[in-house]
Amino acid sequence: MTAKPRTQIFIKFTLLISLLIGYFGYLSYEYDVATGGVAALITWSFFVLCTPVADAGFLLDFPLRLLFGIRMAVSEVAVWIIAIGLNAGVLLYGPGYYKTTILTEMMYKILTNPYPYWGVIMLSGLGTFLSIRFGDELMDVIHHRDRAYFHSHHFKHELVLFAFFLLVLFGYYELISSIGIDAALE
Repeated sequence: MTAKPRTQIFIKFTLLISLLIGYFGYLSYEYDVATGGVAALITWSFFVLCTPVADAGFLLDFPLRLLFGIRMAVSEVAVWIIAIGLNAGVLLYGPGYYKTTILTEMMYKILTNPYPYWGVIMLSGLGTFLSIRFGDELMDVIHHRDRAYFHSHHFKHELVLFAFFLLVLFGYYELISSIGIDAALE
């Protein structure tokens, strides 16, 4: 029975990687291999830095947790460092790469306009790490790790964190709509 969930996770992970490779292939066909690769990485970093859930980091976080027991919060910090470093390098050495897709153009706009656009990154970070915390706690309970810790804390604590997560999501969507990013996607 434990093999089935692992098989499902492997299939989902493979599908996500295939999607990323297909996107890279499409961009490489439209532009060239270097531009396609950088644009695909910028797009990945957009999903890491500018969405309030651990979606792009999920490519690494969940498999690393299952395979090696590395807490998802730790691997997500590494994902964020990589995404920030990638964008710093591209901004310094190749800002033209941001002119390839709608998402890369939005990423450029967010990165080059600290106020108010960095609020998107801050709210995304809060939402991401709250969702990762829920995921880590769920994995702990499922694997009976830290069960005493989990049960010793009251349900109120989890409810407050969930309410805070909902406030972060609300603030995120209000900020996104106020700066016109949602209009660019339509």
